[in-house]
Amino acid sequence: MDEMREQGRLCKQASYALAKLSDEKKNEALMRIADVLWEQRDSIFQANKEDVDAARAAGRNESFIDRLSLDEQRLAGICEGVRQVAALPDPCGKVLAQWDRGDLHLVKRSVPFGVIGIIYEARPNVSVDAAALCLKSGNACYLRGSRETFASNQMLCKWMREALKQCDIDENGVALVQDVSHEAADAFMKMREYLDLLIPRGSARLIARCVENARVPIIETGSGNCILYIDRKVNKDWVIPILINAKCQRVSVCNAAESLLIHKDRLDLIPMILQALKANGVTIHGDETICSYDTDVILADEGDYAKEYLDYEISIKCVESVDEAIDHINTHHTMHSDAIISDDPQAIEAFLNGVDAAVVYANASTRFSDGFEFGFGAEIGISTQKLHARGPMGLSELTTYKYQVIGKGTIRK
Repeated sequence: MDEMREQGRLCKQASYALAKLSDEKKNEALMRIADVLWEQRDSIFQANKEDVDAARAAGRNESFIDRLSLDEQRLAGICEGVRQVAALPDPCGKVLAQWDRGDLHLVKRSVPFGVIGIIYEARPNVSVDAAALCLKSGNACYLRGSRETFASNQMLCKWMREALKQCDIDENGVALVQDVSHEAADAFMKMREYLDLLIPRGSARLIARCVENARVPIIETGSGNCILYIDRKVNKDWVIPILINAKCQRVSVCNAAESLLIHKDRLDLIPMILQALKANGVTIHGDETICSYDTDVILADEGDYAKEYLDYEISIKCVESVDEAIDHINTHHTMHSDAIISDDPQAIEAFLNGVDAAVVYANASTRFSDGFEFGFGAEIGISTQKLHARGPMGLSELTTYKYQVIGKGTIRK
């Protein structure tokens, strides 16, 4: 614990220097990080293989292995994300507002938070995504990954710190907690003297634990029980492509669809929906209406409609109207991303306005809930809360602001 706190102190010290870096210097560091990670890819893949082999030996399922694994394509994408972050406008130092009050000139200006703590599970890409966004926004990044990804995270952080040193920037702008115990995680959440903000990335259980235990201000990034609704009036040709993309393109991510609602007047679509899902290896949990179409469908209980499967599973329910769909979604979802497939402008408007989620779609896959797809470069997470940040969080969400007040020998009377 002492080592973790000492590293926190070093991160805090580094944050003051990072806050003063020019945009050009930050971009130089980011481009160097991308280059070094790619140059050192063999050592990164070897470390990742250690993690993957250990996970397989422990009997972890394939969706977990998928989240954990790195290959050349994924690392190339990670490096490209860093370069895209470098190309984005600097979010720091922006004049958000200014005005005069008598002899006082007041300026509201964007500034970094300081040290941002990231606590996350088996996603080594988060190490780089988070560090890049923190550095671009002038923040130090203190990472606490999971036991299952420790070798990968350690190697990624080693080379990011090396890249900072090569640019004459304090390497403590990026750091990794070396203790992966639960006790260390709880202590990390309470380091108010060193962490200015905590962002959890992972399961509902991890996020709940942070909310319950953290003493550091926290932005919740939610788990993803994302729900699709097929309306009464719908373009039949859109249904299967959107559904299969949302559910099956990558089942282990938070923006994958976990539940499907269908209007009672479009049950004619059920046979082709079930066929498409089964062809993609998806286990289906359905209400009694859906079960009547196929004996392979498992009768769903209420818990299935609120479950984030993160696997080749989905729940399906028949509803009477768009209003019932909205009520069901607001009751069972995680306020992440939900979608309607419809040709009815009134139903679309009702859905977009009525569903209380960070991102609401009409006639598009929920898989677009991603900082890269929104044009943010990488993302720090997807916020499901309503304070300060909501939805995919990019650079601007990693700044706060301060007031600068300039007088003329002015005193208050």
